[in-house]
Amino acid sequence: MASMFVIGIDFGNESSYIAVPRAGGIETISNDFSLRATPSCVAFSNRNRIIGVAAKNQLITNLRNTIFGFKRLLGKMFDDPSVEHELRYLPFQITRMKDGTIGIKVHYLDEDHVFSIQQITAMFFTKLKETAEAALKCEVNQCVISVPSFFDNAERQALLDAASIAGLKVLRIFNETAATALTYGIYKQDLPNAEEAPRNVIFVDCGHTSLQVSACAFNKGKLKILASASDPNLGGRDIDIILAEHISQDFVTRYDIDPTKNSRAFVRLMGEVEKLKKQMSANSTKLPLNIECFMNDKDVHFEMKRIDMEALCSNLFERVEITLRRCLDESGLRPEDIYAIEIVGGSTRVPAIKTLIEKVFGKAPSTTLNVDEAVSRGCALQCAMLCPAILVRDFSITDVQNYPIKMVWDPSAKDDGQMEVFPRYHPIPFAKILSFYRREPFVLKAVYAHNNKFIGKFAVGDVKPDAEGQSQKVKVKARINLNGVFSVVNATLSEKQEVDPNDVEPMDVSPPPSDESQAQQTSPEAAAAAAGENDGGESKGGEKKERKKRAAVKTVELPVQVELLGAYTAGELNSLVEDECKMVSTDRQERDRVDARNALEEYVYELRGKLSSSEELATFIPQPEREKLCQQLDEIEAWLYEEGEDCQRQVYADKLKFLRESGEPIKKRKLEFESQPTLFEEFSSVLQLTQKAIDQYKAGDEKYSHLEQSEIGKVQESTNYAWKWVEETRSKLKATSRFQNPPVSAEQIKTEKTNFEQTVSKILLKPKPQPPTPAPPQEPPKDDASKCATEANNEAAAASQLPNGDEKINA
Repeated sequence: MASMFVIGIDFGNESSYIAVPRAGGIETISNDFSLRATPSCVAFSNRNRIIGVAAKNQLITNLRNTIFGFKRLLGKMFDDPSVEHELRYLPFQITRMKDGTIGIKVHYLDEDHVFSIQQITAMFFTKLKETAEAALKCEVNQCVISVPSFFDNAERQALLDAASIAGLKVLRIFNETAATALTYGIYKQDLPNAEEAPRNVIFVDCGHTSLQVSACAFNKGKLKILASASDPNLGGRDIDIILAEHISQDFVTRYDIDPTKNSRAFVRLMGEVEKLKKQMSANSTKLPLNIECFMNDKDVHFEMKRIDMEALCSNLFERVEITLRRCLDESGLRPEDIYAIEIVGGSTRVPAIKTLIEKVFGKAPSTTLNVDEAVSRGCALQCAMLCPAILVRDFSITDVQNYPIKMVWDPSAKDDGQMEVFPRYHPIPFAKILSFYRREPFVLKAVYAHNNKFIGKFAVGDVKPDAEGQSQKVKVKARINLNGVFSVVNATLSEKQEVDPNDVEPMDVSPPPSDESQAQQTSPEAAAAAAGENDGGESKGGEKKERKKRAAVKTVELPVQVELLGAYTAGELNSLVEDECKMVSTDRQERDRVDARNALEEYVYELRGKLSSSEELATFIPQPEREKLCQQLDEIEAWLYEEGEDCQRQVYADKLKFLRESGEPIKKRKLEFESQPTLFEEFSSVLQLTQKAIDQYKAGDEKYSHLEQSEIGKVQESTNYAWKWVEETRSKLKATSRFQNPPVSAEQIKTEKTNFEQTVSKILLKPKPQPPTPAPPQEPPKDDASKCATEANNEAAAASQLPNGDEKINA
């Protein structure tokens, strides 16, 4: 784990969060502005892309080329009715792409470009990836990304494509409702056991653009999503829009200006209205809104109370109540069955929404979760569970498919050509095998059962009649994977073959069973074929009686051509990855160029300020040279703000090198003159201590008695030489003008001091020799009686040496 990290990303419409699992828990990463929230904005200039906080900061000045709110356009077709609703308040220009999707037209690198929503999203993911890598000091390429539970197949697939373009491997697309539930449940130690009734918790997530409500059942080590209801167009932004339009009407009356007809003014008004809304959530008194030079150089003023805001947004709050009750009804729970209601999302801070939650569920909402970071923390936890390198407590998550999916095919005389494969709230991931009897290639289409919205088309090829011209059994495996994306993953043909009973039985080449849960389903046409009702001659039973040879079944893999709505082909994806890499390289070059320019500008200001101060460099350069250097600095400063505004990086680097050749010698000279007196004092202190040791030796100090006279002579000689060198060099330094380089450098003084210390320390610090160990005396042999007496005397002597209070006990 030291060199590899996985991250969880809460991809929001207004701002996003990055969390990372660490040994001590989950940590939210701060961006390059030391903020935990990174605005979901991408801006374009003539030289580079600007992403995140910097993009939002220049929104007003670069309105047409700053893209925000693109999450709600991801995976949508240009003609989708929801797109028209979103574009009412987005100031940038969109266009229709060749495949019917949405393109955004911007001015970038002095040219007009059209980028897909997937590309814009990939640019933002690239920024999040760079932020994580800068904070973690290592490469990051695996992640879990959150999406609203109401995202459909095309939106999820578009998000996967965007992550691939950004160089991220998505371990899972995680529903925000499930991420919040995981954050809540994994740390709970008091959940009921598996055989006990589950703990039911309602989660209400009201964010910038949407409201999501989910009912979850918790047992120890697992959670299950019971139901989920949402309103994709009900969030804090919708409250802001209602207030902004109301205030705009007031401005038309009082100031004769209409912000709704001016994109720049309306964006400014939306920002101020959001601040006012937050203040009203904490205050019930009348609060002011003031904007200077708003439109036509007019300053505007407005006042509003919370009760007025609630009256204006009453229809929104009615929709909130409807969504809450729908989730309660679909979950099959009663208010008394609910243990707690947890709220997340910035808009749940609105008092009216809290009141509605308590009204519907009969309990006050709890705020134990981090309102803004709960989803990103859940994504980080799920990422840790899916990464084998991280040990996490076992916790099972049963998420559900929020929309029913049905398969449609060309109807025959015996069926209506459709079947609901995955009903609403079906657990995911899950796979089902559908059986068809066909004699030629066929096409399956997947659509959502509730609105017939197209999901994808799957063409099964290489199907042919059997040897008797009859239809053959084709098994089609349909799957909803961990990301909530539906697809047909494979198709197999059960081909009948006749073999002689004496021959070896042919091997079954059917594919191994999937790890995912599977269900066997048979279409109406397949059931009819199994009953012998298909076109053909005699029944299969009669055929078997006539055959003398035994029939065997061989499984053959069939090609499936997959065409998902809005998904890129492999070739298109590779091309977009190359384009993103080129733009990343361009951004890096521009960043290096700006850094070089800033370094030159900073050096100009720093050097000029020090040259003008007598306490800095003014006394270390002659007056004519100082004036000449200051003139050069003024010229470079003027050049920087005129023709040097947009030069290449190397131009700035060359000018900085030229200035350093003049400025650094002055700085070095100042440093030498200021540091050398201190170094001489330190050297002198060492010499004084050495001379003191020599005098102690001459006085007969026992400490140096083991040293030879010749050794002390060497020390004295080295000390005399060093004293002479210090005095002569110090005198030269005092006689040297500050306009000239000193006679020696500080490094030379340090070297002389180090050499002297090494020379004398070898002698003065030499340890005394150890005295020789005397040999033990030889005792004459003793008889047994004398030995016993000697031992008794030794014991008595040892006892007398014991500390006070100790006793020697003889057993």
